[in-house]
Amino acid sequence: MSFVLKFQKIGAKFIKISFRLRIMFCLLVILALSGLMFNMYYTPDMRYCFMDTLAAQVEELREKPKKLEDILLADALPLAGHSIFFHETSCPSTIKSITKKLPTAEPHIENYVNYVELTARQACSVESAAFHNPKTNVYVLYASPRYQLANITADPILSAVLSYKNVHLRNVNMWTYAATTPLYKWLKDGELFKSSYVFSHASDFLRYLTLWRWGGTYLDMDTIMLRSIENMPPNFVGAESTRNLAAGVMNFAPDGFGHEISELCLSDFERNFKGNNWGNNGPGVITRVMRKVCDTETIALMLDPKRCKGFHIFDRNIFYAISWEEWRDFFEPEKMEKTLDRTHHSYIAHFWNKKSVDFPVKVGIKSAFTTMAANNCPHVYKAIINHFSQF
Repeated sequence: MSFVLKFQKIGAKFIKISFRLRIMFCLLVILALSGLMFNMYYTPDMRYCFMDTLAAQVEELREKPKKLEDILLADALPLAGHSIFFHETSCPSTIKSITKKLPTAEPHIENYVNYVELTARQACSVESAAFHNPKTNVYVLYASPRYQLANITADPILSAVLSYKNVHLRNVNMWTYAATTPLYKWLKDGELFKSSYVFSHASDFLRYLTLWRWGGTYLDMDTIMLRSIENMPPNFVGAESTRNLAAGVMNFAPDGFGHEISELCLSDFERNFKGNNWGNNGPGVITRVMRKVCDTETIALMLDPKRCKGFHIFDRNIFYAISWEEWRDFFEPEKMEKTLDRTHHSYIAHFWNKKSVDFPVKVGIKSAFTTMAANNCPHVYKAIINHFSQF
């Protein structure tokens, strides 16, 4: 009898445990479904960042801001092989703190328009390229459609940049830009917009596509040009370290061997794209391509143009004399002289915005960065001195 009672007690406990487990399982299912529903209805589709979803609202305004010309529809297209390109792939419409409400909008209408903007550091990059290369057109391509105020020069930063006649601000629609190219189907499949680093990988996508379309030079917007590249031979990139090449400065000829390299880059980008790896789709692409072209994984051997079939791999002192681990050297006053000396023979300085973006650079504090800015983007530097407290 005692055995039966004991068995009944064990059975009762088992039933209770099972009931609790069933309740917990049901709760987990409910939470999972809630999360799925939240993602379905509240997670933004990142493709909208790069579409002109504000056009209908803009048309309702009494004073319509002017939309930037599309790069493919503008009267003057880039001169193949003789243009410098920057890409701006951020998405202001998803970041309310940097989106401006139109003063002309009706009080009951929430009208947000993505205006043309450049940070002081971005503007310095653009000006330095225009300043040192007066015979070359410099394009800033916005992937998220931008509009401009009637008086765009009211912004002292933009006014400084647009004082150069060879600077052009353009919109770029990724889908029409990719049409008739090897990456159009890949873009339509939407792999890019599932990336953990959408804006960075959008920039990677566009830089290789731009060089495939037009040839010429691509530059990151966290660079300062220190001397002209107009007389440099075509087809070049720079080593970032003893192991990798970098994609922050690249030049491909629009035809011949340069275009062959751009074809290889597009193919590698599509084949090896990884949305969860920040560097795989930018510097990873050009590094893998040139390892095959040069038939070596040793960067030191790539420095010989003969080995790389005439393609120029410059040592790190030309574009990346200061490594990303040393980014503070640009901004710390005590490192100024040493950093200027290390970049004395450089054509471009890369100040690694991914690391340095939040580092405050106050006006009047002497550093390698402010010295470079004063000498190579003088109009932007003057605007900072006159209108702002920090760079």
